[in-house]
Amino acid sequence: QVQLVESGGGLVQPGGSLTLACATSGFTFSSSFMSWYRQPPRKERELVATISSTNYTRIYADSVKGRFTISRDNTKNTVYLEMISLDPKDTALYYCRAQVGLQIYWGRGTQVTVSS
Repeated sequence: QVQLVESGGGLVQPGGSLTLACATSGFTFSSSFMSWYRQPPRKERELVATISSTNYTRIYADSVKGRFTISRDNTKNTVYLEMISLDPKDTALYYCRAQVGLQIYWGRGTQVTVSS
């Protein structure tokens, strides 16, 4: 019943911009702690950014800080990841993650490829 569906991935040139969206359903989105993770080819999955449910506190990985912005729209049950100044090192499968209490939910991922 819980669904997290990422969208917005694709091919972008270095220095370009891309915005990902994660549309959710089946849980109380406004009470959730939302995150974006990514998994580059042949590497482990890593945390990209988080946004809290109440205070909208944002935390970013050092590798993306200043370039990526996480946001949420509780009226649309959607979390976003705005990415600018993209680098080939940002190439990865990007996953949306929700935490509600002790429950963890994952989306299926969307591919971001940064290449000329």
